[in-house]
Amino acid sequence: MENTVKISAAEVNKLRKATGAGMMDCKKALVEAGGDFDKAIEVLRKKGQKVAAKRADRDSSEGAAVAKINADNTKGIALVLGCETDFVGKNENFLKLASDFGDIALNYSNKEDFLAADFGGMTVAEKLVEQTGVIGEKLDINAFEVIEAAYVGSYVHINKIAAIVGFSAVVDNIETLGKDVAMQVASMGATTLSYKDFDPAYVASETEARIAVIEKDNIELGRLGKTLKNVPKYISMSQLTPEVLAQAEEDAKAELKAEGKPEQIWDRILPGKMERFISDNTTLDNEQCLLDQAFIKDEKKTVAQYVATYGNVEVTGFKRATVG
Repeated sequence: MENTVKISAAEVNKLRKATGAGMMDCKKALVEAGGDFDKAIEVLRKKGQKVAAKRADRDSSEGAAVAKINADNTKGIALVLGCETDFVGKNENFLKLASDFGDIALNYSNKEDFLAADFGGMTVAEKLVEQTGVIGEKLDINAFEVIEAAYVGSYVHINKIAAIVGFSAVVDNIETLGKDVAMQVASMGATTLSYKDFDPAYVASETEARIAVIEKDNIELGRLGKTLKNVPKYISMSQLTPEVLAQAEEDAKAELKAEGKPEQIWDRILPGKMERFISDNTTLDNEQCLLDQAFIKDEKKTVAQYVATYGNVEVTGFKRATVG
């Protein structure tokens, strides 16, 4: 008759809490390890390695996004713990694991050092392998972003988008400012801080491409007898030189004259026309430049104008980590 190791429910529960593995997996591991707790952990790790090897070519495009800020609000991290299915990505234990990783990540400034960091006696990288075995899906750190500044604000949108924003100074109500601008980053997906960051060659190429698309659309709209789209000459403030703006003002005055508007009221009309000209010819900025975007809570202001209402403070940088 075979000798069988008796494993208590308390031992199984202890291993489950230590590893996150299921009750049956923990019991089997303890039996295989002859009741030795440390050996049982190793059994589960080896299982994780086997599962991870089998699923190495899988796509971990689902998961959870996390943002964490340190105690004095001078450093923030945004990361994405990836998995294979949305079902796992919404699981409470998975979300806790992502949050735990976020807490550890605050101590590091790059993904490599973070993966080598300690997680309860194993490295973060080993924990990912272990949990791949536990969950049965490939787990990976799909994004790792860091911001350090005088103040860092954050925002997470339904565990799918995490945004962090750095500011140059701490001012009154900085918490509100930080959250609002981070929400802007999460919602509108800016790729750069200002139009001043654009490469002129990129702007020129993008201008040509966008004009071509609009002109093609207008052919079809004309065929259908519909109103044609406005074809802009420019798409970024970086193109609106003093000469371009001066010419736009002269063109606006010529329009007013042709419309028979009295010259004494032009000063009241021209600002609106120039504002419209700039808006029509800076579409690239509004899409990609954080400070030049319309503020989501008050579209009459740009983000730069909203930040300016808080006094002597500037946005120094931002990062966005998204699932998928």
